[in-house]
Amino acid sequence: MDNGAWSFLDWLALAEHELLLFAGVFFLIGALDEFAVDLSWLWLRLTGRARTWRIDRDQGAGRRLEGEVAVLIPAWLEHNVITDTIQYTLLAWPQHALRLYVGCYRNDPLTAEAILGGAGHDPRVRLVVHDREGPTTKADCLNRLYAAMAQDESRSGRTYRLVVLHDAEDMVDPAALPLLDRAVAKAEFVQLPVLPEPQRNSRWIGSHYCEEFAEAHGKAMVVREALSASLPAAGVGCGFSRAILAQMAEEMPGGGGPFSIDSLTEDYELGLRIKAAGGRSRFLRVRGDDGRLVATRAYFPSQLGPSVRQKGRWVHGIALQGWDRLGWTGGFGERWMRLRDRRGPLSALVLFTAYILLALSTLLWLAELTGAQRATPIGPLLWWLLALNLASFVWRACCRFAFTAREYGAMEGVRAVLRIPITNIIAIMAGRRALAAYARTLRGEAPQWDKTDHYSHPASARLAQATA
Repeated sequence: MDNGAWSFLDWLALAEHELLLFAGVFFLIGALDEFAVDLSWLWLRLTGRARTWRIDRDQGAGRRLEGEVAVLIPAWLEHNVITDTIQYTLLAWPQHALRLYVGCYRNDPLTAEAILGGAGHDPRVRLVVHDREGPTTKADCLNRLYAAMAQDESRSGRTYRLVVLHDAEDMVDPAALPLLDRAVAKAEFVQLPVLPEPQRNSRWIGSHYCEEFAEAHGKAMVVREALSASLPAAGVGCGFSRAILAQMAEEMPGGGGPFSIDSLTEDYELGLRIKAAGGRSRFLRVRGDDGRLVATRAYFPSQLGPSVRQKGRWVHGIALQGWDRLGWTGGFGERWMRLRDRRGPLSALVLFTAYILLALSTLLWLAELTGAQRATPIGPLLWWLLALNLASFVWRACCRFAFTAREYGAMEGVRAVLRIPITNIIAIMAGRRALAAYARTLRGEAPQWDKTDHYSHPASARLAQATA
């Protein structure tokens, strides 16, 4: 470089330096953000404010309900799992005050048939066939179920006290319904944890949701509630007072129901809207005397393509649509949590930069082995930046292990750490997909229900034992 001529390796070294600075700074910002949540959670644990309550499962499971409860389950092409979902829900929740509203579309006869097969002769199940061709959006299907529920209330003269949302592939917890029923007396919205089921046939893709939800619903949601920030609804295992849903329906432009049909993550948005309207929200972590968390369990996508589609929809709805539709309101805690919700696209970009940097550094290292000189040696500032990022990565890996092992055992905790590169790749692909889908909506394309296909149900073996 003394003669002013730059070689190819010189340009590569300069690119490495700039990418290292970019990725290192943003990784450190993200690490500080996560560390702040970690410290907040540790403080809550030490002060007893993050306590997980214990209950007697046998006494809680069949407990009498305080009022009528409606469970809304939207479905589109769910004939593989909806029968098991209905049968297991009716078995787990034997209360007579319960009614399931299960919705499908008029052009989905297989799902309609499967719903009837799951219901059998149980009068607590009502099949609701949407008068539109599917798929529209999940929110549109939920609004149709809400309308059917309101019609039943008008005809019978009775009003539901609690409305619960579930997906077509969920395995409910027997103790969950009585807990929601009691908690809604002091809160308009209550969310129970979600625990994805580990999958032996998909240890690296399908099971990677385990650590994400274990950490999000074991730490982040606890901190969020303590900050009095809005709680996002997960769309499953969440209960709402009938009054707050009626209020949300009245505030919705067009009066079609409480769910935003233009949103890809209507459940997330509903939780934030309830907080903005003055509603009280609660995240409820309870363990049974057997040590198992009272939570909704399900199999998540086990293949790369469906996983990317699902997470792309989440990023699109929460990060991009959320910014457009919900904006930035509230105090410091609320804005901090919304910033965390909307960092998905930037995180994907930083991760992509890091993998390019890894390939570039490997190439330069191989060049050095052949005798080439590094044109731009790494200075003290970058070395410190690298050291801090390495320390934060080790800390994050330890946290991931700890929260995963607490719910799934030490072996799954080890796998959670080994799955970090795969999780990052899925995040990168999902971020790219979300940005592309968002760009299409900016050109006027309507959002569609880019749903996940389900082929197996975690309750199948239990149902087979119960009917044997």
